[in-house]
Amino acid sequence: MASSEPPRLGRKRPLPPCPNPLFVRWLSELRDQAAERGLKTQYVYQKALRSLKKYPLPLKNGREAKILQNFGDGICKFLDDRLQKYYREHGVDAPIHSLPDGGVPSHREVRNQDPSNLPSEPDKESPGEGAVEMACHHRHDCKSHSKASRTEVTQYTQRDRRKQIGGRKGRQYVPQKRSGGYAVLLTLYRHCQVPGNKGFMFKTELQREAQHLCDTSFTVPNMGSKYTAWSSVSTLIQKDLLLKTHSPARYSLTELGLALAERLEASESTGNEELKTGRTWVEGKEDARVMVDLTEEESEEENSTTERPTPPVSTAQEKLVEPGTSILGKVQAAGSEVQVAAGSLLPGCYDVILCVDFIETTGGNTARKQELVKELQRNGVPFDIRKLNVGDFLWVAREKVTPVPGQLRPPPARELVLDYIIERKRIDDLCGSITDGRFREQKFRLKRCGLRHPIYLVEECGSAGAHLSLPESTLQQAIVNTQVVDGFFVKRVQDVKESAAYLTVMTRYLQKLYQNKTLVCRSKEDLEGQGGNERVCAVKERENPSCSLLSFAEFNQGAVKNKCQTVREVFARQLMQISGVSGDKATAILEHYGTVSSLIEAYQQCPSDTDREKLLSCVRYGKLKRNLGPALSRTIYQLYWTQGPLS
Repeated sequence: MASSEPPRLGRKRPLPPCPNPLFVRWLSELRDQAAERGLKTQYVYQKALRSLKKYPLPLKNGREAKILQNFGDGICKFLDDRLQKYYREHGVDAPIHSLPDGGVPSHREVRNQDPSNLPSEPDKESPGEGAVEMACHHRHDCKSHSKASRTEVTQYTQRDRRKQIGGRKGRQYVPQKRSGGYAVLLTLYRHCQVPGNKGFMFKTELQREAQHLCDTSFTVPNMGSKYTAWSSVSTLIQKDLLLKTHSPARYSLTELGLALAERLEASESTGNEELKTGRTWVEGKEDARVMVDLTEEESEEENSTTERPTPPVSTAQEKLVEPGTSILGKVQAAGSEVQVAAGSLLPGCYDVILCVDFIETTGGNTARKQELVKELQRNGVPFDIRKLNVGDFLWVAREKVTPVPGQLRPPPARELVLDYIIERKRIDDLCGSITDGRFREQKFRLKRCGLRHPIYLVEECGSAGAHLSLPESTLQQAIVNTQVVDGFFVKRVQDVKESAAYLTVMTRYLQKLYQNKTLVCRSKEDLEGQGGNERVCAVKERENPSCSLLSFAEFNQGAVKNKCQTVREVFARQLMQISGVSGDKATAILEHYGTVSSLIEAYQQCPSDTDREKLLSCVRYGKLKRNLGPALSRTIYQLYWTQGPLS
């Protein structure tokens, strides 16, 4: 009985031969030449080579390869030129879908083949002329592929070597001292040590607290660079040292980040800058990583720290800051440390600018809208036209910056939003917004924008007011409710000129109001956490020459209409669609039941339907703390609990 064949190992289905071996060979040679010269086009050729190897159909010329991915006009022309040269050497009828002289094995087969199975001299013949001729013939056949094989094997060897080096346990990532990553890790670690901390920090809060630990700015890039200190946060997240969750983003330390931050804090307190880790990956400026040796002498490190550049200081800040102090970071003056807020604007270092929404200058009646711009220019009001996600007019305090010699544009200036915002309404526009429901939504968004003084500017429209879809009494009642119930300040004007005059007077009033105040940048969460009555806040502002404001970027981003909303915000929008539920009533309900599921659970705990109908009747809302009432409570109960129509 014949012995059974040994089992086949590996791939059972044989790989199909490459239908375009000549094109593969020529493209491989082109890639190898680019690699020898150190050109980055080698990666383009490598991608094109992968696409060519995957293509299962034969190609007649280089033009047909244009359909493949990563094949451009240059590569196709190169293949056509080589193909014409091949025809001149071997004839017009020479086959192009097989290699000359029978071909040679592919690179993968050569690399995986056992050396004992390679062609060699016959076993029975002694080394002589026949063996030499066969060896020479074999070298001649493999000469065209030797360079490609050698390059590919070298690439695999270097890749494996990098993997082995990267797998060493002695090497780990440590951010450079006083870099962005260093400051972020230390700030989050110190925040975790505070009793009763919330366990995370928001972006603006983290930037503000970490600024004094970093030599570069977290918001303004260095000259000639697009990177800031905040760019290193992506590296911390990739290294599994930092965790980013929620929207708006919340940043917290992972277990690895907490362990590294403890070591950084220990080195910060003891003054030891070496961390005893030997060779370490260290984060440099502009998010570039280099290999350095942390076991160098302290004298060299001290020399490098003394040459660290200091951030530029404006002339107005130089007058207000004593010699030896710095606007950013910890400073030493007379033997004691002085902490200066990094995001503050000192008096005299900023201008008050009126911001006009671009919708107020384009579209619709362009002549009437351009009249507003001309009136502002005639009155000498400094204004800027931009996109505002909420409101039509607001004011910002823009930092004064001096142009840098040799640069086309001056460095970007910080902008803080003052606490006044204006929504402009013509009578016909007010009528339309009440009809389609935009009026309530706009008031709700103005209340939640973070500015304490919203203003409604109501503009008469002359004879056009006689042809409105709502009676005048309804419009007058809506205006009164906006001022009395919603707490907005309402200013009524006759035409565009009076609107421009009011904006001019408000701009000059705010310039005088904020001229001697230090403006401090705060996040929206911090401002909401301060709470308190508006009158108390106003008294504090008069007594204290500094005030907390939002940055324009955070304000405008937080006011996006169609941004990703939380479950609580969606629930509030649902409630406001019910007739009779205003923004104050929806807010009062959310204070007791933040989501739909919590309201449903409360209904489930009620013993009877009568109790469910009266569940929300005693919820108090508004300044007068009135009850919601049984009728509105029954409507909400029927909407979220019963299956029948509302009664």
